[in-house]
Amino acid sequence: MNISIKENNYDFSFYEKQFKALADQKRLHLLSILCENGSTCVCDLTDILDLPQSKLSYHLKILLDSNIIIREKKGTWNYYKINSEVVDHLLSEELCCVFRPAK
Repeated sequence: MNISIKENNYDFSFYEKQFKALADQKRLHLLSILCENGSTCVCDLTDILDLPQSKLSYHLKILLDSNIIIREKKGTWNYYKINSEVVDHLLSEELCCVFRPAK
């Protein structure tokens, strides 16, 4: 994943959805749990987060749509885990360099 450059301006649309997804305390807490536990069943996430299924689904969808998490279907249950490639890229030196002032 490379940052797209348009006439010396960066195209941030790729990151916009991801940063919006991260700009929520519940979703950050959810990501923290997935980091700690690894692949986790949605049934367990409901109990851990003490959220109704509808609200949990809403937050999971936002994280899925931004590609920050991955869903794996095992039987009748969905399991979620961090998309390490995307998260590593968001926290990468490449993106940090975009926001450093020119010397």
